Amino acid sequence: MAIQTSICPRCGQPTEEGLCPQCRAADTRLLACEPRVTAVYCPVCDSQRRGKTWSDLRMPREDLIAEMAIAATSIHEDAKDIRVAVRSAETGPNRTTCTVDVEGTLYSVPVHGTCEVEILWQKEACDRCSRISGGYYEGIVQVRATDRKINAYERSVAASIADQAEESLQQAGDRLSFVSELEDSRDGVDITVGSQHLGQEIARMITGALGGRYTTHPKLVGEKDGKALYRVTYSIRLPFYQKGDVVVSHGGYFEVRDIDGRRLRAFDLATGATRTLAEDEVERLIGNVREAESALVVFTQPDIVGLMDPKTYRTREQSPVPWTFPVEGQPIRVLRDEEQDRLVIVG
Repeated sequence: MAIQTSICPRCGQPTEEGLCPQCRAADTRLLACEPRVTAVYCPVCDSQRRGKTWSDLRMPREDLIAEMAIAATSIHEDAKDIRVAVRSAETGPNRTTCTVDVEGTLYSVPVHGTCEVEILWQKEACDRCSRISGGYYEGIVQVRATDRKINAYERSVAASIADQAEESLQQAGDRLSFVSELEDSRDGVDITVGSQHLGQEIARMITGALGGRYTTHPKLVGEKDGKALYRVTYSIRLPFYQKGDVVVSHGGYFEVRDIDGRRLRAFDLATGATRTLAEDEVERLIGNVREAESALVVFTQPDIVGLMDPKTYRTREQSPVPWTFPVEGQPIRVLRDEEQDRLVIVG
């Protein structure tokens, strides 16, 4: 028969050594909270400063409050099976009081503790907003077209790409890649950017989407910490013809699919074949597929298709094209060649 020789010196309960688990848990402080923490945030964009670094806030305010309260709480290293809950209340215009509840086990004994943390909210303009409000910029992307003004579609694409590039770089952590101004000029669009990285990306994406080329023109504007400071103009020149333009060449209709300098990669709307055209082979432009109308297919025969003119509602007969499969009663897209008074099937 084993004889228990060790007892807790405090409560007299049997124990393996020293204090029993209940008395050890009672003597151990489960948690401690910093009574007050300061959160520095930008009132314009809600980004937060941690130390000397600003970062965009990508979580709900409630989650941020809980994160800060938990970060201000120290839980004993021997605690296990920890469960933490945070309750918060706005106690002033710039103050939030948080109650942190912690449950767990300490030396196999269930324990519970509570403490309070006060968060002070301090407003400060972030690095990005300070630059924007101060008119700082590192480049301008100028979007122009060759021998014409850019159209509404190209303006819309350029603006959309600028927003997309800005969001992508900022999500990747490049906070200072911002678009401070997007201005319509007489001949095109000027996009003012906060970093050369963003300017380069916007110029690359716009020419990729709309064709054309761009050149860079740096200008020395000063010096900082022994390094030369430049502002760069990214000059984009869109081609005269656009993707989707339907042109007449050698009496046939072609849809422009891509532009490389003064050569057009075009889709033959009569045969469905792809070929290359030089700009000087183009006789005239009849429109862009974005402007196509819907014409109802009235009837189909092996060598003829009847289309209802969407303007006059008269049936117009024309030869079918091998790359489409018109179905009676269904619409098909057409462009109108006003000069020849005919409908051109574009898909």
